[in-house]
Amino acid sequence: MSILNQKFNTLHDTAPFSQIKNDDYLPAFDAAIEKAEVEIAAIISNPDTPTFENTIAAMAYSGMELDRISNIFFNLHSAETNDELDKIAQEIAPKLSKLANDITLNPQLFERIKVTYDQKNTLSLNAEQLTLLQKSYRDFVRNGALLNEQKKETLRQIDAELAVLKLQFGENVLAETNAYQLHITDEGDLAGLPEGTIEAARGLAEAQDKAGWIFTLDYPSYIPFVTYADNRSLRREITIAAGRKAFQDNEYNNGENILKIVRLRFQRAQLLGYDTHAHFVLEERMAQHPSSVEAFLNDLLYKARPAAEQEFRDLSIFANKLHGIEQLEKWDTTYYSEKLKQERFDLDDELLKPYFQLENVLDGVFIVAQKLYGLHFHEVQDIDKYHEEVRTFEVTDDSKRLIAIFYTDFFPRKGKRNGAWMTSFKSQYRKDGQDERPHISIVCNFTRPTATKPSLLTFNEVTTLFHEFGHALHGMLADTIYPNLSGTSVFWDFVELPSQIMENWCYEKEALEIFAKHYQTGETLPMELIDKIKASASFMEGMATLRQLGFGLLDMGWHAQDPTSIDNIKSFENRCFISTQLLPDVEENAMSPSFSHIFNGGYSSGYYSYKWAEVLDADAFAYFQEKGIFNKMVADKFKKNILSRGGVEHPMALYKRFRGKEPNVDALLKRAGLIE
Repeated sequence: MSILNQKFNTLHDTAPFSQIKNDDYLPAFDAAIEKAEVEIAAIISNPDTPTFENTIAAMAYSGMELDRISNIFFNLHSAETNDELDKIAQEIAPKLSKLANDITLNPQLFERIKVTYDQKNTLSLNAEQLTLLQKSYRDFVRNGALLNEQKKETLRQIDAELAVLKLQFGENVLAETNAYQLHITDEGDLAGLPEGTIEAARGLAEAQDKAGWIFTLDYPSYIPFVTYADNRSLRREITIAAGRKAFQDNEYNNGENILKIVRLRFQRAQLLGYDTHAHFVLEERMAQHPSSVEAFLNDLLYKARPAAEQEFRDLSIFANKLHGIEQLEKWDTTYYSEKLKQERFDLDDELLKPYFQLENVLDGVFIVAQKLYGLHFHEVQDIDKYHEEVRTFEVTDDSKRLIAIFYTDFFPRKGKRNGAWMTSFKSQYRKDGQDERPHISIVCNFTRPTATKPSLLTFNEVTTLFHEFGHALHGMLADTIYPNLSGTSVFWDFVELPSQIMENWCYEKEALEIFAKHYQTGETLPMELIDKIKASASFMEGMATLRQLGFGLLDMGWHAQDPTSIDNIKSFENRCFISTQLLPDVEENAMSPSFSHIFNGGYSSGYYSYKWAEVLDADAFAYFQEKGIFNKMVADKFKKNILSRGGVEHPMALYKRFRGKEPNVDALLKRAGLIE
């Protein structure tokens, strides 16, 4: 038996990463799948009349060994993968899809659920139990329980194919990211770049026994280059390289994968009786319907576009005046925006970075969590790690009760996908009188320390850390009975509220004074710089909003209509981007082939939720500002009604219990400087 199928003999039941070998995964998955099948069979064969406890609750606690193994494997597949894990993932994905379908398409199991569901008004269930019952019934119906056998078999085939296609999509993006390098040997080509960025690029070159400097498409390398490099032709080269990931004539091209994915999603939705994939998805979201999402996006577009166009005119005039640029291109906007920000606010990210040493920012977010929610973070060395750079923490409350285990993984490396995310190795739940506490991780790609400097974050990286930590709090503070309602198991257009609201503390003097200290002198970030951060918070917000709305409209374009006639990804994208486009098109670039959020993540028909959650977070933070950003009464209400409750009730009910009213979009528009 694999170590993964046994009870872990570790501190706090943490994953024994160093003892797990790649060869362990396939037999472990097979054994856990078999165990889950036995658990489901026991529910089905129970001779007693179906009840909430013997059917609904029993299902919620079934397959937990498989969930645990899946969490470990797929988290490593994102953060520490290799060719062998990629192959295992391709083999496992259809097996997991088959099991899910075998469960949700089982008529005897569904009959027990339906019997219980039909008596829901007579069962005296509490809010969490009622939600679990309704969710269980809906999940089965939405996964084909009412279909005939022929259609169920079609659904199985679709789901198995989608599972493999989504994995292949992500692996292609990672391969393309790793394949590109900009190798510079002429020191003159480094003009404008910050010293730390140059040093990191030299380190990359030295690691490959090459002279000069190497820049990659990993964000800590790519973003500083397009922001600061004076050499416009090299900015063009690396920008085009980023924009053509998985859109090249090679084995990693995602074009066919995309067309297959959207067509299969549409076919699946139609099979289940929905107009489109978006109709299917949004039934389980706060937005409810594609028309609501499109109205929301277009309303914001109507309000943001005039500001965005004015910002673009200002930026064009500035670039022309500074360097005689006649037409702003995709590789110019970040560079000239930074120059204009420096001129307008006398605020340079490189001036700020010495005040944002990673360790200090992490300590700062811990202190913010302590002041708001009474949490304490203690680093420990006796919890196993999957990579030497991972750090581990015990999280306790004021009474020293264990709340969570927390992992951090901050630096880019081969085998780790781009971006930043929060995830879980073990969910919180309560069973047999035992409160099982969660194991939560945040994974980022921040600038590495160099031979002469610690890891110094850009302000954008500071907000990223706070953002992912907000997700982590949602997981750590979970307080539910059932694992499938715990933590971030909420509607996708609600899941970003805890993360996005945390970003607000990065702009507040009371919070910045806690952690923004110069890494050499210990000097606190000067007040004039804090004022400039606040003043620049809405800088270019119109253009940024238009960009996000464009991504949301592209997502809805793929998923809120019949996609079967789409055969040219590039021309389709261009049509979707018409209303949000400010820059000339780059022929060799396309967004969709590397749009992992919607083709490999969980955001299909849901990318709008970032803006939706911004409405929630702006409205919620206005409450904190009104009472004080560390006000315990407001923090306790947020913890009690949002962070701890997971998916036990409809999110709008939880939000109104916290806020006392529904959210108002004006708070976001005012914060963004789009209305007075």
